[in-house]
Amino acid sequence: MAGSSAARFAPRIARLREAMAAQGCDAFLADHAELIAWIGGYTVSETLYRAVIVPMEGDPCFVLRSIDAGPCRAGVWFDDVTTFDDHEDPHGAVANALAARGFSRARIGVDPVSYGHTAATAQCLAELLPDARFVPMPGVSDRLRACKFADEIDAIAAAAAIAERCMLGLEGHVPPGRPVREVAAAAAAAQLWLGADDGGPGPILVSGGHGTGGHVDFLHGSGLDRTLMPGDILHVELTPRVGNYGARLMRPVFVGNPPAGARETFDQLAELQDRQIAAMRPGVAARDVDALLRTAVLDAGLRADYGNVTGYAMGLYARTPRPSDFSQSFHPGADFRLEAGQVFHMYASARGVAVSETVLVTDTEPRRLTACPRRPMEG
Repeated sequence: MAGSSAARFAPRIARLREAMAAQGCDAFLADHAELIAWIGGYTVSETLYRAVIVPMEGDPCFVLRSIDAGPCRAGVWFDDVTTFDDHEDPHGAVANALAARGFSRARIGVDPVSYGHTAATAQCLAELLPDARFVPMPGVSDRLRACKFADEIDAIAAAAAIAERCMLGLEGHVPPGRPVREVAAAAAAAQLWLGADDGGPGPILVSGGHGTGGHVDFLHGSGLDRTLMPGDILHVELTPRVGNYGARLMRPVFVGNPPAGARETFDQLAELQDRQIAAMRPGVAARDVDALLRTAVLDAGLRADYGNVTGYAMGLYARTPRPSDFSQSFHPGADFRLEAGQVFHMYASARGVAVSETVLVTDTEPRRLTACPRRPMEG
């Protein structure tokens, strides 16, 4: 078995099979990119449909394009890799693989919430395997991965260390007159040199200062061609991944003297978020953790309203349409309770300033995996 160790993935397969057994499934069809990576050690885009067949007993089978067979075999811990050429029907290839392994009349678990399991895919498979029973297990692709194993936490911690070093490396190199694009390029290059999977640094843009109005909806903005001016606030979010496992870190960079009140806003947000993070212990309701920040920010008058979540799940990020995992997120209606092993990106923003951390829930105290100083960066 080339690539990843079978022993590393055995507990993950066991967790999936426990969920399968609860639904009386003979097999599970994994087509969620992140679940595929989590159970197999390799994932690939959805250019054409691909899936991993996991039986209740025996090794899985990966069905994918022939052009991707080499990297797949090098990455997965099992030997069964079945391919199809680009002119062939990928759904037909998956259906044939299921039938060849005795599942044409079986109960096959699927996740209808998976980005890979579209309505068209469900219809095709039902037509190709009319005697099979496809058992919906909605959300299982995310739910199984919520509590991380030790090796996953190590990978997230490695990504967090890259984010910290990159953020500190920007300090003192963001002067007036420098284009934002140059700062973003420097951050991307630094992440690659430090060992990240890719260079995408996340949003980097002017969030406060000249002509910005100190708004709160800057987090997903743009503006790489803006030239920095004295008094600007540069919002920096770093999102490195190591082995597909990501960490995230936000800090403001003050270009010269910041606008009046910006430092005080940061200090208030950081203090309120410290209280929120301190409450992140097993058994605590997510909505209560959310309220610690949300209510305090509104009561302090830092924001007129608070429409976004205050944190969301972190972990394995692969090629899906979502850049952030909201399968577990912090908002007034969040009904899940925290468990040891969960990792979240917790963030707060107001008046053009944002601060965030990647936080691990442990059996004792919460642990910040991003250890960057809790202060604004100086340009």
